[in-house]
Amino acid sequence: MIEESDQEFQSQADESHRGAFGEYGGTAKGLIDRSFRERIVLAAVTLEKVEGEETEASLQELALLVDTAGADPVAQIVQNRQVPDRTTYVGRGKAEEIRQVSDSLDADTVVFDNELTPAQQGNLEKILKRSALDRTAVILDIFAQNASSPEGKTQVELAQLRYLLPRLRRSGHAFSQQGGGIGTRGPGETQLEVDRRRLMRRISKLESNLKQLKKNRATQSKSRKRTNNHAVAIVGYTNAGKSTLLNSLTNAGVLVEDRLFATLDATTRRLQLPGGEKVYLTDTVGFVRKLPHQLVEAFTSTLDVVIDADLLIHVVDSSDPDPKGSIEAVHSVLREIGADGITQIYAFNKADLDESAAQRLVRQEQDAVAVSAATGEGLEDLLKMIGDHLRELSQIIELFIPYDRGDVLAKAHREGQVLEEIPEEKGWKVFARLEKSSVGRLEEFMRG
Repeated sequence: MIEESDQEFQSQADESHRGAFGEYGGTAKGLIDRSFRERIVLAAVTLEKVEGEETEASLQELALLVDTAGADPVAQIVQNRQVPDRTTYVGRGKAEEIRQVSDSLDADTVVFDNELTPAQQGNLEKILKRSALDRTAVILDIFAQNASSPEGKTQVELAQLRYLLPRLRRSGHAFSQQGGGIGTRGPGETQLEVDRRRLMRRISKLESNLKQLKKNRATQSKSRKRTNNHAVAIVGYTNAGKSTLLNSLTNAGVLVEDRLFATLDATTRRLQLPGGEKVYLTDTVGFVRKLPHQLVEAFTSTLDVVIDADLLIHVVDSSDPDPKGSIEAVHSVLREIGADGITQIYAFNKADLDESAAQRLVRQEQDAVAVSAATGEGLEDLLKMIGDHLRELSQIIELFIPYDRGDVLAKAHREGQVLEEIPEEKGWKVFARLEKSSVGRLEEFMRG
């Protein structure tokens, strides 16, 4: 069987899959038509045991996401329910109400803050007479716009296809199989089956590519660990100022814009701390509430830098009206990827906008500092805190190194931080701060 090229796949997917994302036509493209500003009605359901304030905060964020994607929110509709309706999530009566509001406002699309199943999405579009998307679709659209590196584009395309696969719609076409004999006669494959097979093949290829990228990152991580340079990852809510902080500390030159998900690709730079230690500092993709699981899965090769980090700098926008909600959203993703056990320090950013709010947040958390990545305020305190925490990962040991073993003395300098070097009759007495792995390699020269 001749393998179809990626170009063939995309051109055929443009026709076969149109409609699964509204105007989506192919992989790694936007979900919202940006040739004009679409008018969007936002809808949300407050379920039992969920506070109304939580729904309101999530809806406000959804409005920002829709605006970032290139559309205009024109109305918000909220419903209280004990449990979601299995067929339409909101119930047929509420769906009819949403359609009437959408008709009166000439809205193009309805975006639901809650995640919809493929069946619910299809049923809603029949009632609403227009596209029905969920929060996941909007976030995927923004990621598609902002992905720039080959790795970022691959990760976004994989997430899109995983989202698209269960939403394939029957096109009504069928193709007869060519050939004869036992097992070959029959009605042939439907267009749906052909589309599904193409998607599965493309997903498999993307997963293979990302697996190789993950291996490359693992190799780089092993190389870094051999140098005993610590890895520090910057995490936080989207638009909290992570990239600005990386630029301020390392002159990285990363793109900084006042919008959600301005950067998706991890950027690593070397940083020298006040004590002389060198660390690798990495800026990572921002998080939001209800970050789609398929995005977390697709971005595992990027998020591995968080899992492998020795320390996390959790950047929080101190001017955020709901900083606790933002912090919990980040913690939720860290738990999902297995990085919640890594030590965190909090950098409450944008202190220049509201110093009192930043200081109030600092008092509520351990290991926290108020900073302004834009003005440089508090960055020296942050660097000192980073150094203090990393030094806790090592230990001070006493070594005795004979004068004829200058290679061992050089190794002690190379492996860690030599604090004191005292000449004695037969060799050097050395006090050094070393990692556990280095301690084992110098064990024969240890005193006591």
